[in-house]
Amino acid sequence: MRLISIILVLFSFRILSSSTNVFLVHGAPTEKHYIVFMGQHSYPDSESVISSNHELLSSVVGSINEAKKVAVHHYTKSFRGFSAMLTPEQANKLSKSSSVVSIFESTVHRLHTTRSWDFLVNDYGSQQTKQLFETDSKQHDDVIIGHFDSGVWPESKSFSPQGLGPVPKRFKGECVTGERFTKDNCNEKIIGARYYYQGYVADNGPLDAKGPVIMSPRDDYGHGSHTASTAAGAEVNVYTQGFGNQTARGGAPKARLAVYKICWHNECDCGDILKAFDDAIHDGVDIITISVCPTEPLAYFNDCFSVGAIHAFMRGILVSLAGGNAGNKGYGTVANIAPWMLISAAGTIDRQFYTSVTLGNGQQLKGYGFNVPQAMLRGYHPVIYGSWATAPGVDFMQASHCKPNTLNYELIRGKIVICTTENSNEEPLVKSSEVAQGGGVGVIVVEIDAGGQWLYNFPISTSIIGYDDAQILDAYMGSSSNPVVSFSYYGEINVKPNPVVAHFSSRGPNMITPDIIKPDITAPGVNILAAFPASGISPDALVYGMDSGTSMACPHVSGAAAVIKAQNKDWSPAEIMSAIMTTASIQDNTGGLIRSGSGGPTPFDFGSGLLNPNQALDPGLVYDFDTDDIVNFLCTYGASKGQLQNLIGKQVECNPQFAMFNLNYPSIGIGRMNGPMSVYRTVTYKGKENDPKVYKAYIEYPPGVELSVAPDILDFSNNSTKATYRIDFRPFNAWGYVYGSITWTDGVHNVRSPIVINVAF
Repeated sequence: MRLISIILVLFSFRILSSSTNVFLVHGAPTEKHYIVFMGQHSYPDSESVISSNHELLSSVVGSINEAKKVAVHHYTKSFRGFSAMLTPEQANKLSKSSSVVSIFESTVHRLHTTRSWDFLVNDYGSQQTKQLFETDSKQHDDVIIGHFDSGVWPESKSFSPQGLGPVPKRFKGECVTGERFTKDNCNEKIIGARYYYQGYVADNGPLDAKGPVIMSPRDDYGHGSHTASTAAGAEVNVYTQGFGNQTARGGAPKARLAVYKICWHNECDCGDILKAFDDAIHDGVDIITISVCPTEPLAYFNDCFSVGAIHAFMRGILVSLAGGNAGNKGYGTVANIAPWMLISAAGTIDRQFYTSVTLGNGQQLKGYGFNVPQAMLRGYHPVIYGSWATAPGVDFMQASHCKPNTLNYELIRGKIVICTTENSNEEPLVKSSEVAQGGGVGVIVVEIDAGGQWLYNFPISTSIIGYDDAQILDAYMGSSSNPVVSFSYYGEINVKPNPVVAHFSSRGPNMITPDIIKPDITAPGVNILAAFPASGISPDALVYGMDSGTSMACPHVSGAAAVIKAQNKDWSPAEIMSAIMTTASIQDNTGGLIRSGSGGPTPFDFGSGLLNPNQALDPGLVYDFDTDDIVNFLCTYGASKGQLQNLIGKQVECNPQFAMFNLNYPSIGIGRMNGPMSVYRTVTYKGKENDPKVYKAYIEYPPGVELSVAPDILDFSNNSTKATYRIDFRPFNAWGYVYGSITWTDGVHNVRSPIVINVAF
């Protein structure tokens, strides 16, 4: 998910195209947009599925013709289902059909790089294996990333096809044309492009009701280009103030992109999302990256992400998603929580942009801010409090916060305005924009905790200062009859401590199945620089922007997953997940434990740790699980045999002895422990020919819980590739959540699994 959309360019404006060719699906006032999910099918072609869907639908709406009218989407390629405008009574009647797995109302979800990859691969990552991740191996251009977002700006140099060979023959996708998007916009880099809007229109009305859109795969919002270039962007030189030229690139710069535009006006409809899943799985992508998240965790069969991802998983496709941006609401906020999806939290990187404030008496305040060259203010200018320029009829406290339409523009013209924050959810960008609109030339935003954790691309020079510096500023304002300030701009790298889990990053525990720890992994998600649309600007312009959110963390993980897949074609999605999770680091660049903006740190904050793409290419051991394991998991979750049979397309038998905490997941969670318990895991050896063959267990003990491992040595020297171990737990002086870990090490590889136990007698 995306925290905020910012545009950094060598220009400071953006114009969106208008759109005309839209239509509205309307039914009776009581009708809602429902998704009918039916699982696998054995029909010979899409036409047969659609015909069967119409027959089922006609049983509740009265006729085939009426069924065709109310249908919005048909899912025919990778799984069976449809979405339609139905009354709650009709939906309830359909739910009783033996061919239906679940019916749920379609919902709309919000979209919630230069230094970041350097931080992970070069400075923070292992120097010994640096070349593995940066290799120019030809096999990397055979990997296809399916990108679900707001589209892509194809002219960006991040999506240059230079150096890439022919499109992989196995790809079955299409280059769908539309407004300002032709067949020529697809190439050896962007090998496929589709767009979906029928679900959005059914739920929201005309696409252009909230503003102009581009009816094609072209990105009209910015989020899609940013996330696509972070995952798979080619190398591009970008100029940034304070750092000069930097090299922007994605994690898998030679991977191919298949673009699926599912989002309009920062909103993405579930019906459209499932249609994109249906197409992408059939098209033959290897990785699916989705920087979108529900507002809250949902039951697995009532969640379009979970439903689509489970079919991708069964076809060998890893789905990487954002964890959400609701961390400031507390714990239990992570919303993408299914074990067959890889979920990212957002962390900071070690680059910082400063906009310091020099007072008229020579004192200097350390302020944070990223300002494009066109907006940079030079020299001293008069400074006033926002409350000194309260507009007529407005409460002065509202003006002190510089809220929209609260300032007297005559009084702020040509001045720098001091704006205070009312709460932690306020965006400094809004304050800067309000002052800019009134003719102000600069803004000082006072925040209680101004750690520079997220920055914006401001319309005028803006500096964010903390409480201590605000006291110095306040004393100066009270002592000077003609207060003035100036700004200075600079950047810094190797800032410590980093990473820190962003305060907005959604936290565990998993509220649906607490035995599965979520999020899984932390990746850079704060102040990430990547491509943006160049709408209204020369197509050759270098347009790059700063953005923050778990939306930005997700494509870092997706890019790393694509490189792992490139070098290990036969690895399952679970094995790729394991490689990423068990090699993650829990240390920051000071050598201490990764910190959390919410006061942690725990696995609920950062999952298994910070993405370490170098080590993930050579994990030593992996944890694997397959469709049969997922069936047992869902049996224990409460799914019926009929649902599961429809889901996978064959009869199933549930294992009554299976426990959710025994799913062979790379992390180990027990959602409720009220006495001695045992957990089982199986590892698969992935070592190279000359690697050590013996692994020993190292335990970090959860406080108040006894723990033993049997066996505590795993020996693969007899050509065996799998080994099962048991962990026995006995709580003796613990209550609530306690944390530990188990690490298997051969002296070269460290395969770490976090342990989270909720002790509740």
